[in-house]
Amino acid sequence: MTERVLLIDPIDPSGVELLARAVDIVETPDGDVEAVRRLAQDCDATIIRSRLPDDIFEVAPRLRAVTIHGTGTDLVPLASADAHGVIVANLPGENAQSVAEYCVMAMLMLARNAAAITMAIRSEAWDAARARSSDVHEIAGMTCGIVGVGAIGSRLAGILHRGLGMRVLGTQRRLNRLPPEVEPVTLDRLLSESDFVVITAPLTRDTHHLFNAERIARLKPDAWLINVGRGAVIDEQALTEALRARRIRGAMLDVFEHYRLAPGHPLFALDNAVLTPHLAGITRESRMRMGAAAAQLTLAMLAGERPANLINPQAWDAHCMRRHAGGAPGAA
Repeated sequence: MTERVLLIDPIDPSGVELLARAVDIVETPDGDVEAVRRLAQDCDATIIRSRLPDDIFEVAPRLRAVTIHGTGTDLVPLASADAHGVIVANLPGENAQSVAEYCVMAMLMLARNAAAITMAIRSEAWDAARARSSDVHEIAGMTCGIVGVGAIGSRLAGILHRGLGMRVLGTQRRLNRLPPEVEPVTLDRLLSESDFVVITAPLTRDTHHLFNAERIARLKPDAWLINVGRGAVIDEQALTEALRARRIRGAMLDVFEHYRLAPGHPLFALDNAVLTPHLAGITRESRMRMGAAAAQLTLAMLAGERPANLINPQAWDAHCMRRHAGGAPGAA
């Protein structure tokens, strides 16, 4: 029987072409959750950019491998994956350049008040729009603090330090593993000294609401906050209140506490919040790299290979037992 791979979100045609040579491809309409549950029942693996339903491995016991089209391990119910012998792997670093460039764009947009000026020139007099540049800044010589200096943070640090002459601070669990462009500091010091704070950290139990009201209050009053990590690293209500009260200068957010912002969300009403719909890592170049890499990784896992970026190694033995037994846990 030909193996089947479920694409919950579209991937680059290069990846689709690689998959089609070896497996049947199943696609979900608009990532509909009920369709995901239904279609996954007849699939052996899935490639995802959106969150899987918490009960996916209960309702689709045939699934045995998940490829995350990116790095977001919070998209998968990992405890359930472990219990069902489902291995999960991701693609760290494949979109690092795209996300790093987004962060540079965000810093320039915030420092030059670009979003407000672009809107103003459409609705206000020319001179009124131009007057909005009275308090804009060069970013050369400023300080950027990066929270979570992995592949993205390292790429960003190089661009900022070598290309723009900025001072770069960094914090993470292992401060001795930071790249040479980054000055290791505690989180509290980073918050107190940075003109820009960029969050690239993953979501874990330790980082959930890491930026709560208390930590947001430690930012400089003229600081900007940028989040391309995971939305729930920030307490969104606390940030909204800080922006509304102008306790910090502004923020640019590509990720949010809940994946899609609901119409009427309080952030939409703030003129010092620039918002984008989780697209920092999406460029034509990154999609080509990631589509092909996701397809190759998925096919390798279906062939029984242990992936280099295995998120849940504790599930490997159960996964191998499933494979030898012929499918779902408990299969004869």
